[in-house]
Amino acid sequence: MKFRGCQRIPCFTYNGRLNHLNAQRFHFTTFLRKVQATEARASLNSGGSSSSNSSSQGSNLLLPGATVATIVMLGLLHARRLYDDQKVEEAREKGALEFRPDAKATFMRLLPLRSISRFWGTLTSVELPMWLRPYAYKGWARAFHSNLEEVALPLEEYASLREFFVRRLKEGTRPIDCNPCCLVSPVDGTVLQFGELKKAGAMIEQVKGFTYSASSLLGASSLLPMAVVDDNKNEDGGQEGSTDDANQKSWWRVSLASPKVRDPAPACPMKGLFYCVIYLRPGDYHRIHSPVDWKVLGRRHFSGRLFPMNERATRTIRNLYVENERIVLEGKWQEGFMAMAAIGATNIGSIELFIEPTLRTNRPWKKMLHPEPPEEQVYEPKGTGVFLKKGDELAAFNMGSTVVLVFQAPISMSAEFRFCIKKGDRVRMGEALGRWHDP
Repeated sequence: MKFRGCQRIPCFTYNGRLNHLNAQRFHFTTFLRKVQATEARASLNSGGSSSSNSSSQGSNLLLPGATVATIVMLGLLHARRLYDDQKVEEAREKGALEFRPDAKATFMRLLPLRSISRFWGTLTSVELPMWLRPYAYKGWARAFHSNLEEVALPLEEYASLREFFVRRLKEGTRPIDCNPCCLVSPVDGTVLQFGELKKAGAMIEQVKGFTYSASSLLGASSLLPMAVVDDNKNEDGGQEGSTDDANQKSWWRVSLASPKVRDPAPACPMKGLFYCVIYLRPGDYHRIHSPVDWKVLGRRHFSGRLFPMNERATRTIRNLYVENERIVLEGKWQEGFMAMAAIGATNIGSIELFIEPTLRTNRPWKKMLHPEPPEEQVYEPKGTGVFLKKGDELAAFNMGSTVVLVFQAPISMSAEFRFCIKKGDRVRMGEALGRWHDP
């Protein structure tokens, strides 16, 4: 028994040492695995057996090669992107707008969006039973975050969903900024883009990397003040010309979104030309008001497409604002040029123009080939047009869409126009978009 007892002690000690060594090896192996994961499997532990060393050396020879190949591929892709960005920037400086095919736009062109929008308009015009109206409108307001406390009439008095879309608000719920040195928002909505038009072509940013020209949006016969640059003269010796001389491209070159649309002569916007893009959600107040006191000289109607105007569409469909159906109003105010584009969208093809009640939008195309040339109307008396005061009702969307303002404003040191909004701000009709000081 003594012999057996004395033999058990070394065995216990030896097993304890093995357990201790195994625990240390386990922690060391775990540490190595963490190092390999963070350092992209740089090297294996050199303390293994000879057979494991030979296999690990083979894997070590493969991993750096794959890493190098990945780095080279990423470098080539980055260089190609820089090259493409440089080409796009050069095209913008030359006043050229490069169109690229878009898979989503190609697919949506196959859909009967105009017919769908007309069907939606018919559906929303159906008169609802008196008892159902409050429930339907409250459900809509809850889904799209509309404020029913601002509604001018009791809900039972709106016969259809369409009438509820274009509802008026209670008196005083949208106070108008009466400062004569400010320009107010014509709608309730979200500010998508704003800024000053400076570069050649008067490019407006749709989203980062996507732009469209102001002349394409407003039309070739627009009164947009542009300065024609003479290539035979120095940069300081440019000539000023009218928009008719600067923008001679025809309606089909822009609307068909051909691979390339180029101006015949480089043209830059006149100094002090600004723009602002405001998006209306389905639950917003849908009436459009006058942003300033101005004279509306004419109207231009483009019977384009009816792509959606949501955030995803603006990021994936190039030239969205140029291709969609829109009504453009142009005129003059105390600081010069003023234009407003009301852009339609899917289910919002109907745009009512209060100063021209006979105008009808979202009509079936008369021709198989899209699009038709824009329909223009000069308001009488010619040169005077229709006078609107700041805050006057001008038009209405039958749901929500987008309004683009293009206007001149003071840029002198004593009276410099500045926007008082930020990108992504929620604005209400009547609130100031920008101000300047009266010298």
